Amino acid sequence: QMDVKTAFLNGNIDETIYMVQPENFVSEEPKNMVCKLTKSIYGLKQASRQWYHKFHQVIISFGFEINVVEDCVYHKFSGSRYIFLVLYVDDM
Repeated sequence: QMDVKTAFLNGNIDETIYMVQPENFVSEEPKNMVCKLTKSIYGLKQASRQWYHKFHQVIISFGFEINVVEDCVYHKFSGSRYIFLVLYVDDM
């Protein structure tokens, strides 16, 4: 089992998202400016979906196949070995 501590950080974003300036990072001129996100951050509604999409691409590139019934279960058969990977939010 493993826990991915930074799972939702630095994920790619497929859409344009703006946010208000963080509390301790406010630019003096003008204060009503916003930040355009280029990477995912914690608290963003799309963060978990983006992380899953990236995880899926990487795990498929290692030869795993997605389970037909459950999208969060991957499997790989190699000779007489069976590998099952079960994904729960950001835990494996």
